Amino acid sequence: MNLLLDTQIALWALTGSERLGPLARALIEDPANEIFVSTASVWEIAIKHALGRGDMPVSGQRATELFSQSGYRELPIAWRHAAAVDTLPTLHGDPFDRILVAQAQTESMRLLSRDATVATYGAMVLPV
Repeated sequence: MNLLLDTQIALWALTGSERLGPLARALIEDPANEIFVSTASVWEIAIKHALGRGDMPVSGQRATELFSQSGYRELPIAWRHAAAVDTLPTLHGDPFDRILVAQAQTESMRLLSRDATVATYGAMVLPV
């Protein structure tokens, strides 16, 4: 299965955080699953890290190195992803979360997220 990690899940997986639930951990560690991280997540990390936010423990540059070392694949933002945001109901106001939902939908992936609002977008979101 192709899994797209939301930003928090990706960071928790990198840092070995206890906040990463057992289901998310099992899905990420399952060799049958291909793990993707969006360019949008790296962008979010870089912005929030530069602002000194404590919930962004690594820089965007360091995150890309760690994602790569972990075997995660990059999911670039394509025009079709950005355009697909138009089709989403306005359930969530965060532009980073909205592009992740659009990417998961467009690429037929499952998005791993603990955000209850993101989970309301439907079956492509796996609430973990």
